[in-house]
Amino acid sequence: FLHFPYHSHKNNCPVTGDCIKYKQKAHVTVSQSLETMEYLWLVLCFCIYRGARTNVAAAHEIPLEAKMLSGEALVEYLKKNQDLFEVNSDPTPGFESKLMDIKFKNDDAYTVVKDDPDPGDDIPENYDPRKIWTNCTSLFTIRDQANCGSCWAVSTAAAISDRICIATKGEKQVYISATDIMTCCTRPCGHGCGGGWSFNAWKFFVDDGVVSGGQYLSKGCCRPYPLHPCGRHGNDTYYGECPPGLAYTPDCKRKCQPAFKKVYRMDKRYGKIAYKLPNSVKAIQRDILKYGSVTGSFEVFEDFKHYKSGIYKYTAGRSRGYHAVKIIGWGKENGTDYWLIANSWHNDWGENGFFRILRGTNHCGIEEKVSGGLVDVNSL
Repeated sequence: FLHFPYHSHKNNCPVTGDCIKYKQKAHVTVSQSLETMEYLWLVLCFCIYRGARTNVAAAHEIPLEAKMLSGEALVEYLKKNQDLFEVNSDPTPGFESKLMDIKFKNDDAYTVVKDDPDPGDDIPENYDPRKIWTNCTSLFTIRDQANCGSCWAVSTAAAISDRICIATKGEKQVYISATDIMTCCTRPCGHGCGGGWSFNAWKFFVDDGVVSGGQYLSKGCCRPYPLHPCGRHGNDTYYGECPPGLAYTPDCKRKCQPAFKKVYRMDKRYGKIAYKLPNSVKAIQRDILKYGSVTGSFEVFEDFKHYKSGIYKYTAGRSRGYHAVKIIGWGKENGTDYWLIANSWHNDWGENGFFRILRGTNHCGIEEKVSGGLVDVNSL
């Protein structure tokens, strides 16, 4: 039987205030066995309270057997047990080599917090910057991180590129080098292809500056991406397959590729401030509306490798790692709120390189590690 510590009848119900309401509705008289009745009411309240909590938890809990699924069994389970996203029977190639270790979820470097006191009542229900900043090519560009856990650098470089275009109202368009961040911001930022922290990448943009870049073998930039896309991607150039596992992080070379006209230090662009946004949907939305894309990170599960289109919701499978992405906007579809996100797994993945994920519940941690920075337009 349940055990409760003794509480005097003069005290309020220690479990829930609804206890008093139940007593009033039942018109209970407690003149003789006051302490016994109080004890019984506490037991009743506790059972009601515990039952309510259990029902709420059960509604969001994923069965243990579902968490252990993989392969064809996982695909069949996803098709039968959720209807928010379309399932790809073929998993994303090289899935594990594109993720960071879950340890990058924890970061004591998040010391700068920025919030806008504006109440945000004018936030639109749907926001896709590609429909507003139509001349900002970076908003439409999907990068390819290859078999390297450089998502923290790639997503930050992509977000900076967006913010440069928006800050200058489309006059300046710079493809910021993820390579410069990934290879030269090592100790404070992370471990290159082994993972890192997006917030520290923003700080690197402020403190050291970042040069121009481009996709693999791009010309007309300082430091293009050093790793080729893995495998075949439609009609795109085929560079070959990638070996299993993570690629080695290239060396930090503080010089531009041959034939590029500028010297390395003269090609730097800088930020004015780097900041982490609070775990607040409106704060994130306001920042995107005002300045442009932000970077976010989330825990990745086995079912994400089977995402094809729609709004992703974790449904089954084990935790596989951590991933950083560029959040560009948001929307609502059939009553479901979502974030609009650019991934870095080539433009033939997901929704032309983009995907959507549940918004408003910090799903998989997507809203708790969001960071951004302001562009120093004078450095452009």
